[in-house]
Amino acid sequence: MKVAVFGATGFVGSYLVDALLEAGHTPSALVRPGSEGKLHERERCRTTEGDLANADAVRETLEGCDAAIYCVGLLREFPRKGITFEEAHFEGAKRAAEAAKSTGVKRFLLMSSNGVRPDGTPYQRTKYRAEQHIAQMGFNLTVFRPSVIFGDPRGLMEIGTQLYRDLVKPPLPAVSFHTGLKPEAGQLFMSPVYVRDVADAFVAVLDKPETAGLTFELGGPEELSWTEMIRRVATAAGRKKIILPMPVGLMMFGATLFDWLPFFPVTRDQLRMLVDGNIASPDELRRLIGREPRAFGSENLAYLSS
Repeated sequence: MKVAVFGATGFVGSYLVDALLEAGHTPSALVRPGSEGKLHERERCRTTEGDLANADAVRETLEGCDAAIYCVGLLREFPRKGITFEEAHFEGAKRAAEAAKSTGVKRFLLMSSNGVRPDGTPYQRTKYRAEQHIAQMGFNLTVFRPSVIFGDPRGLMEIGTQLYRDLVKPPLPAVSFHTGLKPEAGQLFMSPVYVRDVADAFVAVLDKPETAGLTFELGGPEELSWTEMIRRVATAAGRKKIILPMPVGLMMFGATLFDWLPFFPVTRDQLRMLVDGNIASPDELRRLIGREPRAFGSENLAYLSS
C-alpha cells in the first residue's frame, strides 16, 4: 500500500515511516526544503519537496496513494514566526484532507490528542476542529488520541527528554506540580505511551475497514503522577534528584509572566492540560498492536543515559 505521510520528519512521523516500511508499505513523504536529512529511511521513501502551504506539493505527495496519515503537531507555538496551533493542527490538516479527497484517497488516519474538546486550550480546540472537519468529508477516517508520547526523540523533543533537560539535569531541585494545598492529594496523572506502539497502532488499522469512523484513545500500561515520571527519568539518566512540590497555581502565575520566553519550561495552556489530567486506558492499544504496551521505565528510557 502507498501511504502519504504528513509530518514524516517529526518525532512520531519518523517511527510511522519505520512501521510502514516494516509492514511492506511505501511511504510518500512531504518534506520541507532543507529537511531531507531528517527523513528516516529516506532512500526507501517517495519524497516531495514542499510544505503544507504548497498545494501542488501536497497533491503530488498524495498522487497514487491508497491512504494518508496526518501526524503534524506542535508542543508549543511561536506566533511571531508563524508557527501556530491553528496552522499546524487545523489549517494544515484541512488542506491535506481536501487534497486527498480531490486525488481519490479514501482512507485517512488522523493524529489527534487525548482530552481534545471544543472549549479547551488552543491546542485542544484546533485538534478537535480538525477531527470534526475531516469527519464530515466522507473519508474512511480513523482518529487516534494518544496520551503523552515518549521514546528516543532522534534529535527532536519528547516528554522524557524535556523532563530531563528542564528538571533533572539542572543542579537545582526538580519541581513537581500539584493542585490544592496537600501535594499527596493533588497529584497530576498521565498514561505515557511508547512512540513505536503508537506507530504500530496506525499501521494496524490501515487495512481494517471496520475501524473507519472510530476514535481510539491510546494509553500506556500505567497511570503515573508527574512526580513519579520525574523519578523514573532521573533513574534512567543515572541521577539522584530532590523533588520539591509546588502548587500549580504558583507556577501558573510564573507562566503568565514569562511563558512568552522560549526558555520558560511550560506555558499556561500546558499547565491547564496537566491539571485536566491525561489518562487513557491501554486496552484499545493492546488490542490494536496485539501485545502489551511498553512502560515508561528505565529499559524504554535508556536513550536518556547516552
